Amino acid sequence: MSLLARPAVAAFAAKSIQRLVLAASRRTEGRGSDASFHGRFPEFPRTASELMIPTSIPPARVVVYIPATASASTPPPVHVNFHGGGYVIPLTEIDDPLCRYLAAEAGVVVINVDYAVAPQHRFPAPPRQAYEVVRWIASHGAEHGWDGGRLTVGGQSAGGGLAAAVARQALEEGGPSIALQVLHYPPLDLVTSVGDKRAAIAKPMLRPWMGEIFNSAYIPDPRERADRLASPAHPSDTADLKGIAPALVITAEFDVLKAEGEHYAGRLRKADALVEYHDVAEADHGYDGKDDQRAREVYALIARQVRRAVNAGAPDAG
Repeated sequence: MSLLARPAVAAFAAKSIQRLVLAASRRTEGRGSDASFHGRFPEFPRTASELMIPTSIPPARVVVYIPATASASTPPPVHVNFHGGGYVIPLTEIDDPLCRYLAAEAGVVVINVDYAVAPQHRFPAPPRQAYEVVRWIASHGAEHGWDGGRLTVGGQSAGGGLAAAVARQALEEGGPSIALQVLHYPPLDLVTSVGDKRAAIAKPMLRPWMGEIFNSAYIPDPRERADRLASPAHPSDTADLKGIAPALVITAEFDVLKAEGEHYAGRLRKADALVEYHDVAEADHGYDGKDDQRAREVYALIARQVRRAVNAGAPDAG
């Protein structure tokens, strides 16, 4: 075990990363700290507000994106998004382009969740909070003009792991009903270290030291990393997934996480819960943060599947 894998060291490193991210944001405050995110896809204007959702962890701040097509007479469906960041970094605004895109192209209210991160809130707090946020939205959406009965969830990287955990808890606890789970290059096996995972290129974006910090800060005890809410793609999870929310699973060809995403897609397929598996050719983890063309292509795929899922059974579905 390397020094970075020790829980105390990982926690210190994680907090240091958080401070650096916060400092960078403050340095550019007033000059548009999130301008690089808000400026992407300018054809999709930002119409957003904030809301606090109560949970048993702490309350969760969420950013709510309203589609331009929203009508008071027909409440729009909801997509709940969880950002990436290794379960450690609060990167809510990094998904602003995705949220604006989905609101416009899928015609859904997008709720971007600023969830609790480690080491301040270690596992299982984040997946539990994520589930409680989704459950609250399903129950209280009508109070805000949303249709919580037509609900999808999704996330990128760690956010995809949380979306998978939300779908699993919904299966185990009898709801809420989720029309689609979108898992975009998610980490689904925290038992296997990043250093033991293989990529199709020599130097993939996710490095072993990152995995050591993220995993140890999030779940200090390696024995707990086999939990089904953290590692549903690890061989130790053999539960029957029949009845789980239908899934769109997206991996990146050069990503060290590709194999576990592909494996979990196989589990979902056996449970008749795989809507589509898509591997982004010649792309690495987080590719959509810099490659606008690839991002548009994949976001369009996500929007189509979200729109189809929330409109299933409607005359204009699909």
